Amino acid sequence: MGSICGAECNGCRYGMANNCKGCEQTKGCPFGKQCFIAKYILTGGKAKFEEFKKQLIEEINSLDVFGMPKITELFALNGGTINIEYTLPNGQKAKLLNNDENYLGTQVKAEFSDGEDRCFGIASNMSFILVSEYGPNGTNPELVIYKKR
Repeated sequence: MGSICGAECNGCRYGMANNCKGCEQTKGCPFGKQCFIAKYILTGGKAKFEEFKKQLIEEINSLDVFGMPKITELFALNGGTINIEYTLPNGQKAKLLNNDENYLGTQVKAEFSDGEDRCFGIASNMSFILVSEYGPNGTNPELVIYKKR
């Protein structure tokens, strides 16, 4: 199973469990929907995609989230592996990502400590940037920013 963006798909448990055939074989539609990363690369080329990632990293860093180190790289991540459930202000629980879509994102260790190891998780696409904070293995997640682009 091959990817267009260079992601290591062979170890993706979500993809294996959901019959993902990879981007190369499906022409950028690994879960039946067009992957925005693959589409960007197929239409504009790898160099343009790298420019887009650089711009997105600058946007994320300009959010100036307290305790979040500067982001230097974003990776292709499947929604099914990063889609955690948040408690909304009204008490309802909601997942904000689509399991069958890919995002550009990363995880970084928070620069502060309140007795618990905390991380920031970033997920983004052409439409939004999501920043969350959580404990080990995604425990006690808090939505920090959900911003339309």
